[in-house]
Amino acid sequence: MDADELFATPEVERLLEALTSLSSVDETRALLLDLCTVREIEDFAQRLEVARRLDNGESYLAVSEHTGASSTTVSRVSKCLNGSVGGYRLVLERTQSSQACSE
Repeated sequence: MDADELFATPEVERLLEALTSLSSVDETRALLLDLCTVREIEDFAQRLEVARRLDNGESYLAVSEHTGASSTTVSRVSKCLNGSVGGYRLVLERTQSSQACSE
């Protein structure tokens, strides 16, 4: 199943609607705890940290050492970070600008 087919399913559409309905960190935390295992949440957080560090110009080796991510994970995140979909880039831009506003 490719991405277009995946996102065309009613179940995934409902998941997307659920995610976009959340309006706070507390709501997001509650849903993540219900949907995911602790390990899955840790993996998501690690990948986002890998993306943040790569975006800040750190080397693959430094990112791997700082995050504990495998070289395969670092490479995969880098490919997505610099790819055409833009999810990591969008989230990094939004979270960096919101962090700057709160400082």
